[in-house]
Amino acid sequence: MFQKILIANRGEIALRVLRAAKELGIQTVVVHSTADADAMHVRLADESVCIGPPPSRDSYLNIHQIVAACEITGADAVHPGYGFLSENAKFADILAAHNITFIGPSADHIRIMGDKIEAKRTAKRLGIPVVPGSDGAVTDEREAKRIAAEIGYPVIIKASAGGGGRGMKVARSEQDLEIALATARSEAGAAFGDDAVYIEKYLEKPRHIEVQIVGDGAGKAIHLGERDCSLQRRHQKVWEEANSPALNAEERDRIGTTCSKAIADLGYSGAGTIEFLYENGEFYFIEMNTRLQVEHPVTEAITGIDLVHEQIRVASGGGLSVSQQDIRFQGHAIECRINAEDPRTFTPSPGTITHFHTPGGLGIRVDSGVYSGYKIPPYYDSLIGKLIVHGRNRVECMMRLRRALDEFVVDGIKTTLPLFRDLVGNSDIANGDYDIHWLEKHLAETE
Repeated sequence: MFQKILIANRGEIALRVLRAAKELGIQTVVVHSTADADAMHVRLADESVCIGPPPSRDSYLNIHQIVAACEITGADAVHPGYGFLSENAKFADILAAHNITFIGPSADHIRIMGDKIEAKRTAKRLGIPVVPGSDGAVTDEREAKRIAAEIGYPVIIKASAGGGGRGMKVARSEQDLEIALATARSEAGAAFGDDAVYIEKYLEKPRHIEVQIVGDGAGKAIHLGERDCSLQRRHQKVWEEANSPALNAEERDRIGTTCSKAIADLGYSGAGTIEFLYENGEFYFIEMNTRLQVEHPVTEAITGIDLVHEQIRVASGGGLSVSQQDIRFQGHAIECRINAEDPRTFTPSPGTITHFHTPGGLGIRVDSGVYSGYKIPPYYDSLIGKLIVHGRNRVECMMRLRRALDEFVVDGIKTTLPLFRDLVGNSDIANGDYDIHWLEKHLAETE
């Protein structure tokens, strides 16, 4: 087991990893920018190192400063959290060159799954169902029209190196295709430095289903069920739940088994998430995230498995702590992402939190790194906390969530709490009757 882990992140995920490391008896080091000197993870860590000014490129994305912090403190492993350098193959390679363990998959697997085209090819080879579309990057308009005609309109054009909705355009006819292709390539080049795009069949009313997997890097892997992440705004997840209200036991077992077998065959090490669009009983692979997900707590709630413990254990060579036969799914869990944003316009709302009171009671978990008096800096993601609620079934979970949202108080800034209070009282949400377009339509209707 590692002696000392450096946590190369900030906010709630840095605090989450720190707590897991302490439970395993491992010393912790956190890095921080000057803007985060008073952050909770800095206060609670055994050691902290300032690695630069507020801009991420000068601090949390500064690989050389992070490696230097490892050498100064004697950290023998790095946990990247999510975002920042968590899916950066170069970072994993540099750590390896300095004999520092990257708590995550191999650099090769990060590269494969970070390229959406190569990821799709790999998924197909491993027996994972994929969305019909191009086999590789689409280079010209004539080729795009041929592929679109074969799979049928509407089609969606996606950036090979991208995510978060950037470089993504829908074409509903051949006339739309030319503009959509040019726009997607331009956006992809500007956002990711790579204008490669590919084409897929556009599904009209799918759900976004993702499967949590963990592999030991030596041919063994397990799945921990699925999460439904269909409530999204501009391709950004807002509300996640496990298990999905849309799947039955047979579908859950089928896609979980498919994913765990594929990951075992790949020789994948650590935690990862395979994401699908789901429509009419069929799953279609869209991407794989080679890191811990923001929404991992809902999986922990229904399985009792600490995913960060598993990540650390696997990276240290200890293998998986459980087999597939050990996994038992119990109850239902929902996570709400609490952002420092105006709940109507979704514009960021940095500032000082004057009062912060979290809900409590059975089945309630709040992952957050903020506190009363904390000043939210304007330089980073607006996520300030996650409310995770667990119940014996979905009805109990929803009732508990309603109560927890009523107790949650954040004063001094605007947050998305009012949005969730609205959603928890909506009949479609109560019935689990929604798809990836539902939230944007609902928001448009309530303006």
